Amino acid sequence: MTTPRVRSIRTARGRGAPALPARRVRAVRTAGGLSVRLDVRAFTVTVLLLVAAAAASVVLIGTGDFPIPAGDVLKTLAGDGNPSQEFIVNDLRLPRVLVGLLVGASLGLAGALFQSVSRNPLGSPDVLGLGQGATAGALIMIVLFSGSATEVALGALAGGLLTGLAIYLLAWKRGVHGYRLVLVGIGVSAIATAVNGYLLTKADLVDAARAVVWMTGSLNGRDWAQVWPLLIMCAVLVPLVLGNARGLRMMEMGDDVSYALGVSVERTRLLLMVAAVLLTAGATAAAGPVGFVALTAPQLARRLTRSPGPNLVPSMCMGATLLIVADWASQRAFGADQLPVGVVTGVLGGVYLLWLLVTERKAGRI
Repeated sequence: MTTPRVRSIRTARGRGAPALPARRVRAVRTAGGLSVRLDVRAFTVTVLLLVAAAAASVVLIGTGDFPIPAGDVLKTLAGDGNPSQEFIVNDLRLPRVLVGLLVGASLGLAGALFQSVSRNPLGSPDVLGLGQGATAGALIMIVLFSGSATEVALGALAGGLLTGLAIYLLAWKRGVHGYRLVLVGIGVSAIATAVNGYLLTKADLVDAARAVVWMTGSLNGRDWAQVWPLLIMCAVLVPLVLGNARGLRMMEMGDDVSYALGVSVERTRLLLMVAAVLLTAGATAAAGPVGFVALTAPQLARRLTRSPGPNLVPSMCMGATLLIVADWASQRAFGADQLPVGVVTGVLGGVYLLWLLVTERKAGRI
């Protein structure tokens, strides 16, 4: 058996290139001719984010009115807990944590896809109006039909899909380009927000209160009924997206260059946009419109990895970590008042955007 050869490559800044630090890249070649390019820093960041997400999940599972030490949480997950711990961990808290991880990963991946396709850091589901469209679908089920939780989730999914289709068709003009996509998305977002406000004015008090709680974004009361659809969706869409990662990376250099390199640009763009819309709509259906995760997770991941390209896997891990940490903060950082996780992510995202604007202004880029 032939041992794979590992070649270390150190990329440096060429003349006239932006001032980026040198990155260490490993190229692994097997005897069968398969070559894999491994960015050491990006791989390290991804592993650390996975460890952080796992550690935060264990802490969150042990947090509550009946606290459980981390060691007992791990033993219970391994099947060695007592009956009361197994009920609390496996039936009450574990589904909520899994929904948080899957929703955060879905939003992080969707944000990375939209920002890469549009080649714009503002090209996220929050700005493009997909969250507002999914909210409109959920409000229609709540206000007009007094739907159950399952019907509300289906309404949110349908609303997100229809909004994504409308944005794509309105932005189409011999292809879909970044700035047109963002501008159309902002317009559709404004329309959906107005529709949501109108629906709230027509709701009675009970339905309006239920709708406002859902619109905030929360993981309260999530169980295995939300876990399995999200898990199946991610199991199908994540490999599909990663399989087209090379084409997405080429598309960031422009359509003409991508065509020259053999990428089917419109097919790849449509496929990835459909996947991003499904990820956003599915996450919104499960937890409500959790704001700013899709916007900030890809940018934070790119700043940590310092790697060009869409950074799909780091963005997924960053989104999952952000949402789990925000859920812990929503339960513990405000004393007896437990906030919906969407409030915490909104505050953190707003602070990040202000910091980003100040940094960009000092650098003279805006």
